[in-house]
Amino acid sequence: MSEQQVDQPMTSAEEVVPAPAVPSAEMEAMQARLQQLQEEASKLESMQQDATKSSEDLKEDQEEIDARSIYVGNVDYGATPQELEKHFEKCGSVQRVTILMDKFTGSPKGYAYIEFAEPKDVAQAVTLNDSEFRQRQLKVSAKRTNIPGFKGGRGRGRGRGGRGGFRGRGGFRGGRGRGGYAPY
Repeated sequence: MSEQQVDQPMTSAEEVVPAPAVPSAEMEAMQARLQQLQEEASKLESMQQDATKSSEDLKEDQEEIDARSIYVGNVDYGATPQELEKHFEKCGSVQRVTILMDKFTGSPKGYAYIEFAEPKDVAQAVTLNDSEFRQRQLKVSAKRTNIPGFKGGRGRGRGRGGRGGFRGRGGFRGGRGRGGYAPY
């Protein structure tokens, strides 16, 4: 058996392979398209920055509105915004009264939010806690600002969780067998 060596031209990484010739009209069209895409990308980037700024402004505005608002609980289901405004107008200038409705039935949920013109009016309105309105004791408190993504609560809840859905036997150090003393 004899070994034959075949000489084939090999291209190394250092060699430059010439690009295929592209007609100048196609090249100009590709460059124009590239320029157009870059302009669109810059427009999108500026729009995203504007949206981020506006969402931060909205968040600040919402916090400012919440500082001027109160929560009113135990509101009679037949109450109107005008009646609530009249009840709270002695505390200050009322900007808006919002009685929340159930979106499925359209009936009132039994609580409302009242926005005042000045934050100092909230302190006066809170003094009307346990006042009577339509033969019901109102629960009045300053409105809380919700923090997105924060649900509060006390931890994990009461699910069955874990593999198998139940605790099983031998809960001591996670092993099998008879278990052991686990004080907590």
